Amino acid sequence: MRYLVDTDWIIHALNRIPAVVQRLNEFQVAGIGISIISMAELYQGVFYAYDPEASEALLIESVSQYEVLQLDDDICRTFGRERGRLKAAGTPIGDLDLLIGCTALTYGLTLLSNNRRHFGRLEGLDIISVGDA
Repeated sequence: MRYLVDTDWIIHALNRIPAVVQRLNEFQVAGIGISIISMAELYQGVFYAYDPEASEALLIESVSQYEVLQLDDDICRTFGRERGRLKAAGTPIGDLDLLIGCTALTYGLTLLSNNRRHFGRLEGLDIISVGDA
């Protein structure tokens, strides 16, 4: 596995945004994971959708091709270090995004996300956004 997909890309894929669907198909060969944190965020959308049952079925089908990465001690250690560093620098980001980013950092994965504003603050994190070549 070389990539970790962020919540925003999954939402765009569910909405059939062609550029995101194409990029995910390209990266699938090398392996894509998804954080359990992104799953939690996606389930929030499921339960507030017009048709929660259909929305959940679509979500499960869509993410079935990805390995779900659970939180572990190594991710928590990276989280603690980065959260403290960002707080000291006066540039904190939300804990959920931080956990997603720290998952990618811990496992040396490139993050697939359009949220460079937040994730770009994490030292050493490689990010690919939809518009990147």
